[in-house]
Amino acid sequence: MPEHTFRLNGEQVTVNVADDVRLLWVLRDVLGVTGPKYGCGINVCKACTSHLNGKAFNPCSVQVKDVGPTDEITTIEGLAGESLHPMQEAWLERDVAQCGYCQPGQIMAAVALVRRAAEEGREITDADIDGIRNICRCGTYFRIREAIKAGAAKM
Repeated sequence: MPEHTFRLNGEQVTVNVADDVRLLWVLRDVLGVTGPKYGCGINVCKACTSHLNGKAFNPCSVQVKDVGPTDEITTIEGLAGESLHPMQEAWLERDVAQCGYCQPGQIMAAVALVRRAAEEGREITDADIDGIRNICRCGTYFRIREAIKAGAAKM
């Protein structure tokens, strides 16, 4: 088996898997990181949203051969430090979760959105939030929108 090395939540990891294995399966099945959820496996539902070098991406659509030793993958498990990330706190304060399955991907997408807007020197807009394509089967979109705004204000 080929050896693949990359950084995961601040630590370097090495796995021995075939080049074409999707990164989502490496994270979940090989490394035991279950925050990124399997929803569709074809980059549509966004339940697996994580960060690759600080940008939102969907590990269900990336083969492990496409990441290398200098690539940093951050999942919901690596988002918080000593305490919850402000976006995670906002999710709790706004009581967003019902089933909670899609929440890690939505939080990761929201954090990437706020960071991107900050890099551009602006605050997020409703149009930015509308651009998030993470699906929530419970339909808590109003609370998600409010949590993103509250989390952004604390970031």
